[in-house]
Amino acid sequence: MLVKLAFAGIKSRIKDYVVLFSGLVMSSAIFYMFEALATNQSFIKNNTTVSGASIIFQLGAVLLTIITLVYIFYANSFLMSMRRHDYGMFMMLGAKQRKIGQLILLETMVIGVIASVIGILVGWLLTSTLGNLMMSVVIGSHLKHFSAFYLPAVLTTIDLYLGLFMIAGIVNWLSLTKTQVLQLLKGDQQPNRPVLRPVAQLIQVIVGLVLLAVGYYCMAHVQTIGLIGIFIALVTIVAGTYFLFNAVFIWLVLLLKRTSWANRGLNTFTLSQLQFRIRNYTKMLSIVSILFALALGAITVGIGFHRQIDLMANVNSPYTMAIPDPKPVTQSCVDRLHLATKALYQQKQTRTTVYYNAAELKAHPVQRVTTTLAEMQKQHRSHVAVRYGTVSVDQLKKDPVALEMLQSGQQQTKTAKVVSAAKFAQMKGTTHHLLVFRVTNLKASQAALKTIQNSESLAAGTVLPGGYGMLVLGTALYGGLEFMGLFLGIAFLAMLASCLMFKILSGATSDRKRYMMLNKVGTRPSVLRRSINREVGVLFILPGIVGVIHVLFGLQLFTLLMINPYDQLWIPFTIFILLYISYYVITVRLYERIVLPKIQINN
Repeated sequence: MLVKLAFAGIKSRIKDYVVLFSGLVMSSAIFYMFEALATNQSFIKNNTTVSGASIIFQLGAVLLTIITLVYIFYANSFLMSMRRHDYGMFMMLGAKQRKIGQLILLETMVIGVIASVIGILVGWLLTSTLGNLMMSVVIGSHLKHFSAFYLPAVLTTIDLYLGLFMIAGIVNWLSLTKTQVLQLLKGDQQPNRPVLRPVAQLIQVIVGLVLLAVGYYCMAHVQTIGLIGIFIALVTIVAGTYFLFNAVFIWLVLLLKRTSWANRGLNTFTLSQLQFRIRNYTKMLSIVSILFALALGAITVGIGFHRQIDLMANVNSPYTMAIPDPKPVTQSCVDRLHLATKALYQQKQTRTTVYYNAAELKAHPVQRVTTTLAEMQKQHRSHVAVRYGTVSVDQLKKDPVALEMLQSGQQQTKTAKVVSAAKFAQMKGTTHHLLVFRVTNLKASQAALKTIQNSESLAAGTVLPGGYGMLVLGTALYGGLEFMGLFLGIAFLAMLASCLMFKILSGATSDRKRYMMLNKVGTRPSVLRRSINREVGVLFILPGIVGVIHVLFGLQLFTLLMINPYDQLWIPFTIFILLYISYYVITVRLYERIVLPKIQINN
């Protein structure tokens, strides 16, 4: 009997559940994709450049889990609000709270199973198509032993999401036991009529601004504060956002109702619609603004990482590659490149030291990067012309770190030392040669450089010193961050959109009566649509503005990983805002189909 009631309840609200499913399915799909890429050991072992990115995907899975937990609790509160009346009726007819609690738990688990299964199927499809393609692009190489279906990832996804839904179901069960039957029956019809208290509102505004200032400061100074600054920022920004919405939104609605603007057209009706559920809206807008910031921030940072890989490689070393004991074939390949500089140094290696000839270093000085990170950040762009200088022989004698950075293999643990030509000739030890060079365009020479590196006998997962080695490692690290950022952004966007759409559409049935009354008194359809556009628009614009502000301050957190996180912000902002507007248009159209009468009455 409980099973029939559970499925009947879901069937009766299938349209509302579909809205929530969009966020849940996207979340579980992307979680599965992250797990399939991060935990497939055969895939990781056969793609050494992916090993660094796998850690990033695990981090992304953890972040997605945390946000999904919040989303599931919030989504379940919506579902409970829809089903409160039904549960109240069951209790009025004699059903025990224990049975109703079991029904709630069963409904929640059914939703969880359906969302998880569909999410895994969607994730499988995403992983086999878009995931494979994007990984190949961001990592920069063909993926070996890649499998879109990975059973451990399936089991992890099912276990996690069913566990989250189990927790949410138990919480719903406990909350029901504390709710009176009358409140269950009439709770959705009780308006929240806030009273404007200037002093209390002002205090909330001040507290909200102070909390936001503390959060923004912690993100901007995380290097000095430490990781604790991130947790402080998370708490203070969420709390500050809620206080601001709770104070400003209520104050704005009540003040607008006292102006002459409220008496024009249906403005009073629109404001009353917002006022009717204003307390619930403040909570929802706070959560949506945080999700908006997370989604926009993830996409912005993800695209930003892609733009700076080449620059980081050029800044990392004055040379593109440092090859020990180059073969004749390797030297001929190097000579065919477009070179900016090239030098060949003789070495004599002992058990603990690598010796260099001062005469060679004087004839062909070792180069260094003179452009600093601070200078690049001041130029407010990622595409900066990198400047190079030289290191004198005297400087190398005092501090040979510039030479040690070019040593690879067994020489990495040995100390570099510069001696005179006469002393170098008398030195005993194994003779080696070190070829260093820099190409004019690193990006254009990648294919040839990859061939040169593959011709060297290198251990798995290692690269030659120089800019190209940094490019390979950076592509795996930053490419993984880019991949994670883009898909986390998509997941967060789906969650925030479903929160907004569901909150608005869940009240559409009760709003239909009000729009029918307006239609009967002769209100034009265009005026009704304008009122809907404004009402829904406010609920989309407010969290959007706050979310953008959060992102602009939050990007300070990534100055440790990115040269200039604010470079070309218009690209991710434009992409995200267009997607956000499309959700707004869909929500308005769905709302209109529910509330607007089929037959229009015009005077």
